Formats: sequence, structure tokens, C-alpha cells
Amino acid sequence: MMEIALLKDIVIIFALSVAVLLLFHRLRAPTIVGFLLTGILAGPNGLGLISASEQVSVLAEIGVVLLLFSVGLEISLKDLLKIKKYVLVGGSLQVILTILAVYAILSSMAVPTGEALILGFLVSLSSTAIVLRIIQKKEQFDSIYGRTTLSILIFQDLAVVPMMLIVPLLPGAVQTTAQSPWPIMAKVLIFIVLAILSAKWIVPKILYHIARTGDRELFLLSIVAICLSVAWISSLAGLSLGLGAFFAGLIISESPYSHQAFGNVMPLRDAFTSFFFISIGMLLDLSILLQNPGYIILAAAAIMALKAMTASLSVSILGLPLRISVLVGLALSQIGEFSFILSKTGFDSGVISTESYQLFLDVAVLTMAATSILMAVSPRVADGFLRLPIPHRLKNGRLPIAAAKDP
Repeated sequence: MMEIALLKDIVIIFALSVAVLLLFHRLRAPTIVGFLLTGILAGPNGLGLISASEQVSVLAEIGVVLLLFSVGLEISLKDLLKIKKYVLVGGSLQVILTILAVYAILSSMAVPTGEALILGFLVSLSSTAIVLRIIQKKEQFDSIYGRTTLSILIFQDLAVVPMMLIVPLLPGAVQTTAQSPWPIMAKVLIFIVLAILSAKWIVPKILYHIARTGDRELFLLSIVAICLSVAWISSLAGLSLGLGAFFAGLIISESPYSHQAFGNVMPLRDAFTSFFFISIGMLLDLSILLQNPGYIILAAAAIMALKAMTASLSVSILGLPLRISVLVGLALSQIGEFSFILSKTGFDSGVISTESYQLFLDVAVLTMAATSILMAVSPRVADGFLRLPIPHRLKNGRLPIAAAKDP
């Protein structure tokens, strides 16, 4: 009867999701937070409606695979070269500065090295889904602000892959004594070589013959088969399913059929990704939030302030005006969806304690919920900074024309 129990749980999840997301749509709140709330309500710490939680976790794993696959699909090496300065310099500065700041603060509080590092990783990532959706609605993609924000988000999405590889090697991880980093690096290098060869010669030819048939179902099945096959081969090699899916996306992104593939995968990705966020919500223990509301709200505010500062500093170093720096900093101040994937990896590896994991989930949800409000008021906040007695060189940057085109 496990199949019937799973079907009942899927019906409950989707029905509850529709009700919660309808409310969130009217409130103009992020849908990701709506999925998390659905999980909270349906999970064991809420109304206890879900019985086949392990099966839901399997569906959530498929959501992670499709999410990382779509990220690989979206990242075109040619497009990256056009904004490489913002991606490489701005993105790397933002991620490194945030990790160092978080690590320094937590180390001073006697948090173990491995846990302090992974929490730095988690805080350094922002929500691509929430931020890009808001920028898209405001039609700001073509502005300097939009392009800079997008560039840093791209770097963060790329940074998830090496972070996932590093987590099991951190001090305190269960696998640390049994696994050396060199075999893992060798496997990744072999994977990269195979991905390049497949992207250049194998996959384009396969997709060409499939596309010629004009059969949409066949094309979709082929794309999903490539994604899951590479993810499965990745897991056989001892790497994560998500990493394999990311490489599969990169392979297809270099073919002429990447846009068609992305359009076909999007509905599947959205459906299965919802299970991932719902499964995270099911793990969330609201009692921690209710017992320490002031502490958790203060922690969320401190993280958003820290991220806004490190992102703004990174953009200022690029030479952009102060106004753009503040706008980008506020846009990137929340914790992102990939942080949930990474936190689950850290928790399963034993690097993050149960208490820290629960605290992180509560804080992350609060930062996500605050994003739409913060981005709505960010132009006024940026204008307020311009009225401060700050040197003109810092206000104008080295590219003063850019400020005129932005919100």
C-alpha cells in the first residue's frame, strides 16, 4: 500500500501548494517561501499530513537533479565571455569576501572550522529564482544593475559545484578519513574532458537526428534520458547526482538545441523542484523559531546586512557607481535555494550539527521572505546613501554614465 500512500501524499502536497501559492500570489510573496510553508504545514512538525516522507525525498532528489540540469542549460560559455569581468571579478569577490567574513565571525564564537566554513558557503549564495523573477517583472535585465546582479548570480550558481565537492572533505565530515581529495579531483577532470567531447561531437549529432523527426515527446524523452544518464554515471563514479546533471546541462547548452531543451524541461523542473522545497519545509522545526523569535530575526537581519555590504563592496571595486552597488547589494542579501541543497549535503556529511541546520533553515526562510520588500524599497535606500557626505569619486565610480539608466 506504499504506492497508494505516496499518491495520497502527492495529492495533499499539490492541493495544499495550490492554496498556499494562491495566497502568496495575492500577497506578491516569493513562491519558494510558499513551497517551504506548504512543507511546514504538511510535515511532522506541522499538521502531520504526510506519511511517505522518504518517497517524497526521492521526488525532491529528482527536483535537485533537474534544477542543476537547467542551470547547466542556461549557462552558455559564449554569453559568459561577454560579461566575464562582472562574473569572474564581481562574483568571486562577493563569494570569497562573504565566506571569509562569516568564517571570521563564527571562528571568534568558537564554532568548529568545518561548520564555520560550510556556513560561510551557505551564506555566500543568493536566490537566483527570487531575484531574477523580480528583475524580470521590473524589466531591468538590460540595465547595468540587472546585468551586474545576473553576473554575480551566475558565478554563485557555478560556485555551488566546487562547494559540493569540498563539503565531504571538510573537517568533521564523516567521509574525511576514508576519502582523499585527489581521486575526486581526478574524477571531476575526467568528467570535464568527457563533457567537452560529448558537447562537441556526440550530443549535437544525437539531438540533430531526434529534432529532425519533429516529435516533441521524443525530444523531451531524449533530453531527460541524457540528464538522468549522466547523473547516474556521476553517482557510479562516487560524485553527486546533482553534479552529473549540471554537466549534462552544460553538454546540451553548447548544442543548437539548448533553448528548445530548456523550454521542454522547465515544466518538469518546476514540478519536481517544488517537492525539494516542500521536503525542506517538512524538516523545518517551527518550535525553534517560536522559542527564539528575537534571536532568529536578529540573525537573519545581520546576515542580510553582511551580504549587502560584501556584495556592494565587490561591485564598487568593479568601478560602478555607489547607487548601483547599493542596489545590487540589497538584491543579493538573501540566502539562496542552492544553499538548501548544500546544507542538506553538509548535514548528511556530519559537518553541520542538527541545531545549526534547524537554525539555518529558519534564518534562510526569513531572508527569502524579506527579499521582495527589500528590493521594492532599495531605490529609495540607494538614493539615501547618495545624500550622505561620501567622496564624489566613490559616488560616481569609474563608470558614472551607468547610473542614469537604472531604477
